Amino acid sequence: MTGIEKFQKERAELAELMTEKADMSMKRFLNLDSKVYEDGAIPAKQKEMLGLVASLVLRCDDCINYHLVQCHKARVTEAEIVEAMDIGLVVGGSITIPHIRRALKSWGELEEGK
Repeated sequence: MTGIEKFQKERAELAELMTEKADMSMKRFLNLDSKVYEDGAIPAKQKEMLGLVASLVLRCDDCINYHLVQCHKARVTEAEIVEAMDIGLVVGGSITIPHIRRALKSWGELEEGK
């Protein structure tokens, strides 16, 4: 099992647990979180890339992997992923480099598993 597959499995299990335990505030937040990434004035594909950049700048590997999976589902190309991560690097600085390395590994695993 690849690292990205382990991430997806664990995330699904933990999301189920959170859904079971969630109060109204958590449920509202989760609903908002899913709605904000839907097509609107900005297409969903671009919103996922924005989420990826924000996650990279915030250095959240779980969030980065989540948005990589969503980008892959939205048929974002590797060139688009790299350009998005370029923006994250410029905004977030060199501290994002380890996260970019792991993100590129995860992206490669997603591409291999097509």
